[in-house]
Amino acid sequence: MTAQSVQTPPSLSTVFPGGPRLLADIGGTNARFALETAPGKIEAIEVLACAAYPTLAAALVAYLASLSVAQAGVTGIRNGAIAIANPVTGDMVRMTNHHWAFSIEALRREVNFDTLVVVNDFTALASSLPQLSATQKHQVGGGVGVPGTPLGLIGAGTGLGVSGLIPGKDGWTALLSEGGHVTFSPANPTEVAILQFAWKEFDHVSAERLMSGAGIELIYRALADHNDLPAEKLSAADISRRALAGECSLCDDAIEAFCCMLGTIAGNIAVTLGAQGGIYIGGGIVPKLGERFDRSGFRARFEAKGRFNKYLSAVPTWVITAEYPAFVGVSAILSERLACA
Repeated sequence: MTAQSVQTPPSLSTVFPGGPRLLADIGGTNARFALETAPGKIEAIEVLACAAYPTLAAALVAYLASLSVAQAGVTGIRNGAIAIANPVTGDMVRMTNHHWAFSIEALRREVNFDTLVVVNDFTALASSLPQLSATQKHQVGGGVGVPGTPLGLIGAGTGLGVSGLIPGKDGWTALLSEGGHVTFSPANPTEVAILQFAWKEFDHVSAERLMSGAGIELIYRALADHNDLPAEKLSAADISRRALAGECSLCDDAIEAFCCMLGTIAGNIAVTLGAQGGIYIGGGIVPKLGERFDRSGFRARFEAKGRFNKYLSAVPTWVITAEYPAFVGVSAILSERLACA
């Protein structure tokens, strides 16, 4: 664990009336925690491995007792917000890609908070999009966003997150979407073969089954089978590393297929939402691909919608490069909740 901070202009830093706030971004692999000690001042960031803790409560308590929190001189936290990679439809939350399950109210009582807000992680990430600076995002391909129009969001990591922002007279509304679980649709014969291979393991092949870390491994095995090649037992990280290093053509083919498939799904989101403001790409996988993603078939596939090619060619696509953007979004959601209390 390494404590970090997100630097913000001093003019933003005034003390919260209710004291410092806890912010959390919980994925299927890592749990990220931070303190917001004043509006826009986020510090004492810690990243904990989910597998190291039996419950979310145990991870949260460990963070609150950590050296970085003590060094920040923060005690008596009363309010917090958690973004989590899962649907949040009531008090009980059971993670799709990890074994943690909890009651929001019971967790609030256990950590002795006055307010504990729990939202879907991509709802929180979507809320951060208007706040991203030019240095916190990287454009892939052309297109210019139309002000005052919807924004789309997609991100592959342990799973596949989807959301969007819809403009209104009082600001933006973040969508509570589970679009990562739509049925995967192939766009060429190779992807048909990948889908047929995936059907051997899953009755329903969602977009997330292929657009995720486990999905990269599945694509690699499917391509090996399709081309009558031996498949090594490789993790998604191994496949990406070998592809980026130019060490394995099959690994590179798997990454290329992943990028193209993501382009198809991102294009689907753009036309579904009318996201002329742009499509943003988050998650843990794409930002690490760097230049390889830029020269992949992602953008060409994004625009490949027949009669809607011209429409999509005008829509910009951005890779989110900010390290902890979900904290910004979940902070805004917590502030809004407390203001209405």
